[in-house]
Amino acid sequence: MIPGVVLFGRYAFPPNRLGYCGPSDHASLAGYLSQDRGDGGLRDLARRFEGAYPYLQLIAGANGIPDPFDRRVVEAYWIGNALLDRVGASPLYESLKLRFRPRMSGPSFASLVSHLDDGTPPHHNFHVFEIYRRAGLLRDERATVALDRMDQCRVSWGHVRAVTTADLVVDRRPLVLVDGKLALGAAEAVTVLRRADDSPPPVAGAWVSIHWGWACDRLSRRALESLQAATRRAIDHTNLTL
Repeated sequence: MIPGVVLFGRYAFPPNRLGYCGPSDHASLAGYLSQDRGDGGLRDLARRFEGAYPYLQLIAGANGIPDPFDRRVVEAYWIGNALLDRVGASPLYESLKLRFRPRMSGPSFASLVSHLDDGTPPHHNFHVFEIYRRAGLLRDERATVALDRMDQCRVSWGHVRAVTTADLVVDRRPLVLVDGKLALGAAEAVTVLRRADDSPPPVAGAWVSIHWGWACDRLSRRALESLQAATRRAIDHTNLTL
């Protein structure tokens, strides 16, 4: 089993290579991942993901886990697991307040943290849906642009149809707007990139997690169900105030 920090890197690399988050030296990150090497250098790079790392600290702290890159913590943030349920509304509120209150108006922040007591977990997809919505794009003529970026940035799942040298063809449900609310559309065939390492490729019929057009990891049935459940919870929370 690969170290947690390597798993973190697999999910963090796709937006990093596009310049959206994390350190600018994405070639170094790619080098670590190509060898599944999780030493101190990779940890230093991973701590520089200012969007994701504080969530790992929050989840680890709430569960009494000393290492934010513990594999269980990393899986909780990107995929979802029982660790998320142990992060109470108050710690999540304080984390969001520290990080985002200075960047937002009072009403915008109040809307962001409303309904936290409904059990909303600090999952990556919660962050994606809420922060992109705060950009104010979902109700104007640029809404389709914002929705597409949200769809790419969320961690999603795909059912593998075919495997090629560099790509996978998967059936994937896109994020859509229905009567002004977020929802998942019908599955459609899309092509995503495979990881650039020596791992055996997924086979047709397998499930994979997807982030910014990359297949990050193969999903067990348990992990698939956890990701689906965390995504539904994030969509439901966002729709409360959309």
